[in-house]
Amino acid sequence: MSKAMMQKAMDRGNGILRMIPSWVPRSFMRPGKRLRLHMDDYYPYGIERGAIDERWMASTAHADNGPDTPGDEGMSYLLADDEGKERILFKDLVEEFKADVIGDFLWSKYHDWPMYAGTFDNLGPLPHHLHHDDYHAAKVNQKGKPEMYFFPSQLNNHPGECAFTFFGLSPEVTKDQLRQALENYPKGDNRILELSRAYKLKLDTGWDIPPGILHAPGSLLTYEPQIASEISTFYQSVLHGEHIIDKAFEWINVPEDRIGDYDYLIELLDWELNVDPDFRENRYMEPKPARPFDETMPQGYFEEWCGYKSKRISCKRLTVLPRKTITIKDGAPYGFFMLQGFGNMEGFEVSAPNVIRFGQLTNDEYFICADKAKVGVTITNLSNSQPIVMLKHFAENPDLVFE
Repeated sequence: MSKAMMQKAMDRGNGILRMIPSWVPRSFMRPGKRLRLHMDDYYPYGIERGAIDERWMASTAHADNGPDTPGDEGMSYLLADDEGKERILFKDLVEEFKADVIGDFLWSKYHDWPMYAGTFDNLGPLPHHLHHDDYHAAKVNQKGKPEMYFFPSQLNNHPGECAFTFFGLSPEVTKDQLRQALENYPKGDNRILELSRAYKLKLDTGWDIPPGILHAPGSLLTYEPQIASEISTFYQSVLHGEHIIDKAFEWINVPEDRIGDYDYLIELLDWELNVDPDFRENRYMEPKPARPFDETMPQGYFEEWCGYKSKRISCKRLTVLPRKTITIKDGAPYGFFMLQGFGNMEGFEVSAPNVIRFGQLTNDEYFICADKAKVGVTITNLSNSQPIVMLKHFAENPDLVFE
């Protein structure tokens, strides 16, 4: 990709980048069909590669979907023109323009945009698994992975088959009990969920999931800011009473010299977080005002932190009231995703589509570069009746103050 075309994209929006939807299939999951994708388009790569059940946003990461996966699957592209003829890999743009895109702090620390936000949309639950911390991920040449969940009401017109999530382990569970369940993995249902606790999921709330915490995500469509890594290890052998998880997944992302070592699988857990008796209090998140509503409502908007318990990733929900124009500033670059409404953003259309055909361009996803985020983005809601609602995903945002 030529530098001239990349410069054209940077200049065109003065730091606003229009993104192209990045769809990700999963062969081992059933889609919930709430991604606004056309009902005929869930198997664009054929049945063997599986249905589309994720969309990744602001992504420089590659989806790990096996040997037949295209080299750019999961990676975001942006537009340098309105017609879609000039498309640029977001990762290439970041590598070319560095701090001009993601700011001095993130570039000097990561030399890449270090996170992405996904929406995963499964009809049923996922198996109990965990993501590694940086120390254990480095042993298999990967990055550790904190993540967080938010369940937007605009994308959850049905709850799926299992709208609750198992997190961690019950406080009284011992390491010997967990080891026994892991040893039973190849024998059938290892019944590991009997050692865990389930939480009913509530729309427009979220959960913080640091590395090393076991979790079996439920069937609400989930917006998921996360560090750009696909690393995981699976601890549950039979899902939903019928789906067998291949025994190879119990040892995925484990160093070769530790395969078969159940003590190592236990070592991957952050034990204290998993058996925390106050797990809900410490990990559950209700939205919190980013600024007092009585200050921002007269200006035509309100904004909430909906993911705020991790220093490495965070997210906000911005609501712009009907017929209002606002300028919103942030201390860090971010991607955003439209949930509801339509309007204008400095010459760009912003709109939440009802139906998207696979391969179709949309106006619901953008990236705001570092300097532009600080100067501010002006958004006009053109509707007489409905608000604009968007979700904004950040890497490390200095505006987030931890209590």
